Amino acid sequence: MRSALRARNKLLLRAAALALALAFIGIGLARQEQLEVLGKAVKICLECIGIG
Repeated sequence: MRSALRARNKLLLRAAALALALAFIGIGLARQEQLEVLGKAVKICLECIGIG
């Protein structure tokens, strides 16, 4: 009984974490944060090879 309760709680915690992660991803996409991340990644890559 106790292990079944722990397994249920573990499943609920995982589902809540997944829902929270998806919510944060959705908020980031709505704010177009992916463009900011891409821009920074390009700058870092160009600096690594000595162009930027």
